[in-house]
Amino acid sequence: MAVRGFPACRPRRAELLASAYDPRYHTRRRSKLMTRPDLEDKYEHLQRILRELNNVAVAFSAGVDSTLLLKVAIDTLGPDNVLAVTGRSASRAQGECHEAAKLARTLGAEHVMLDTDELDDPAFVRNPANRCFLCKDNLYGHIERMLAKREVGAVVCGTNVDDFDDYRPGMLADRRHNIRAPLAEAGFTKSNLRELSKKLGLPTHDKPANPCLVSRIPYGESITPDKLRMIEAAESFLHDLGNRECRVRHHGDLARIEVPAESIPTMAQPENARRICERFRAIGFTYVSLDLRGFRSGSLNESLPHER
Repeated sequence: MAVRGFPACRPRRAELLASAYDPRYHTRRRSKLMTRPDLEDKYEHLQRILRELNNVAVAFSAGVDSTLLLKVAIDTLGPDNVLAVTGRSASRAQGECHEAAKLARTLGAEHVMLDTDELDDPAFVRNPANRCFLCKDNLYGHIERMLAKREVGAVVCGTNVDDFDDYRPGMLADRRHNIRAPLAEAGFTKSNLRELSKKLGLPTHDKPANPCLVSRIPYGESITPDKLRMIEAAESFLHDLGNRECRVRHHGDLARIEVPAESIPTMAQPENARRICERFRAIGFTYVSLDLRGFRSGSLNESLPHER
């Protein structure tokens, strides 16, 4: 892949990534990113970063972050200088792939859907704690091969400042493949992104986070297409019941449902409980549980050692 004006070890990018893994450095660096006084300044800074790159390929998932990045890139560089790229596999809910294609068309972006093959990697299937690195490493490899004959200023992703507060091994793949994170570099937090998305009229401004289906399987338990199919079908059913934000954690023959705490009484009503159990058993689960602690993004990370 031809990447202009982007050294293999760009200090600013290396600093951003270092902050995710060194708490002492993280506190200092994050505070600097947050000193940008207002949303307008961050927006202008983001545009300057994109202009420096001249043309970009956006790793596009149709989430809040990458949709905003794609929109600003198109507005700043023009549609001829922006390519949206989405990975497609059993690890990703098919509805999300359809939404990505629809959003890219709406925004006027050239869009490429790449079929990835992380499930062919035995290391990924074993489901280690760094599974996100393995998955993103696979995706970026496909993107690099696709862009081999196409000159691009950089491949950019939707990482924002708040992502450095969580366990994100996938960011090591960003570093390995020289992926730029313009939103983080410009100091955007998640709330900034939602606010700007709303101002720009993007339908994703209030979209709940929806990571890949693999994130519902506890670390160390093998990843299989059947498990992913069961999770996708179960969550789709809960969405049809009106739950915008939910997770179905796959624990063998048991499904553990997470919904926001205020939704738990509704979910536990006899008729709803009956319908959910009936549908989940048809999907392949034997037991169905409702987590009384409610929805917690990344709750399976609770099983990891405190020092990561």
